[in-house]
Amino acid sequence: AGDLVSSDTYNKLFTMHGISMIFFFLIPSVPAVLGNFLIPLMIGAKDLAFPRLNLASWYIYMIGAIFALVSMVMGGVDTGWTFYTPFSTTYSNTHVIGTALGIFIAGFASIFTGLNFIVTIHRMRAPGMTWTRLPLFCWSNYAASIIMVLGTPVVAITILLVALERLFHIGVFNPALGGDPLLFQHLFWFYSHPAVYIMILPGMGVISEIVTCFSRKRVFGYEFVALASIAIAVLGFLVWAHHMFVAGISVYAALVFSLLSYLVAIPSAVKIFNWTATLYKGSIRYNTPMLYAFGFMGLFTIGGLTGVFLASLGVDVHVTDTYFVVAHFHYVMVGGMVLAYMAGLHFWWPKITGRMYPEGWAKLSALLVFVGFNLTFFPQFILGYMGMPRRYHAYPPEFQVLNVLSTAGASVLAVGYILPMIYFMWSLKYGKPAGPNPWNAVGLEWMTPSPPPTQNFDETPVVTWEAYDYEHQPDEEVPVGH
Repeated sequence: AGDLVSSDTYNKLFTMHGISMIFFFLIPSVPAVLGNFLIPLMIGAKDLAFPRLNLASWYIYMIGAIFALVSMVMGGVDTGWTFYTPFSTTYSNTHVIGTALGIFIAGFASIFTGLNFIVTIHRMRAPGMTWTRLPLFCWSNYAASIIMVLGTPVVAITILLVALERLFHIGVFNPALGGDPLLFQHLFWFYSHPAVYIMILPGMGVISEIVTCFSRKRVFGYEFVALASIAIAVLGFLVWAHHMFVAGISVYAALVFSLLSYLVAIPSAVKIFNWTATLYKGSIRYNTPMLYAFGFMGLFTIGGLTGVFLASLGVDVHVTDTYFVVAHFHYVMVGGMVLAYMAGLHFWWPKITGRMYPEGWAKLSALLVFVGFNLTFFPQFILGYMGMPRRYHAYPPEFQVLNVLSTAGASVLAVGYILPMIYFMWSLKYGKPAGPNPWNAVGLEWMTPSPPPTQNFDETPVVTWEAYDYEHQPDEEVPVGH
């Protein structure tokens, strides 16, 4: 039995965890944090195309987050982060409307950021920065921006409709009022599956930059890796109903979506294979960003392969709504996105702050995150396969050992996350000066001082070399932080 909290509190806890992590951390993390800083630097621009829109998107994001936080403090919401109807529109007596408004408002921040990135990459590239010389980080953020601009309005209006149905009893999703609850799932997943790629694509861009830098080689098949980002963005819009195999859609529709779901795995696999080929016979350096990149490649591969299981109709019927899905999702989002985010922070921290962090502590944190993560989520694959349903507040005693392992892993993971917070703060004052290019990397961002001046470049650079031109870069030993 669940001893720690009541079943109602448990429902609110996992709901608010999902909402805050997905809508207020994962979707904005790399685009808003690293993308804002790096895209103008990488293409030789002085700023994003619309700086004021950029600032407005930050204010809008904060307003949305405050709505969601106030709803949480006032008693939370218990619908799950997916807001499934008719529970969210009719039966739940928690703060659905406040939370829904928060997500609706924050969606506009996402749209503005995506629009800003698309226009910046199209219109503000330095002379000579052709599409085939564009850093892969820009390619992947460009693909993610397309999804943000096209997909976010759909989920915003869907969640607004949930709020309107609660307020005014309009029959959109409620069958008693002439609505259709499956319509909600179609609309919600039409955005929320591509949203997975909003979260993961910028992370893939980070990994491309790091793998090429620390193996001192041009990315193998640069054009294919770039086009794979666009393919993921396009195919991501065609697979949403694989979340609905047991929801009552027709077998024919399920079959089509199953095949399309297999298809979307191909561009992701192209990236993994090409990164691996880049490493082959490279002069590999095991600095902290590279350790996180290796972690990403391993964990994202497991997340992707288990996604193929879930795309298979026969398997999906058995493991839907079990811990198998929880494990799969976290292998992609935490094993993938969060590790890529940590990799990017460690890679560009010297550029952002002008200071190095202590390399030893950073490597320890990378190890703790990797071990803690696997200890947390791998047992959940087994639990799900054995039939333990997700979102249940209690579980049978035979699942005790694996659940305790999961809890122990979460504790290790927490230490791995807290360490960087400490040594990053420490490095701001005590870290060694980094210089403009501590990793001896190529790319326009490494040609400015660290941190870059307000306008990035005194005069607009002219690009005359190919992307990732490591063949002509003198191969000096990378100084370690300490």
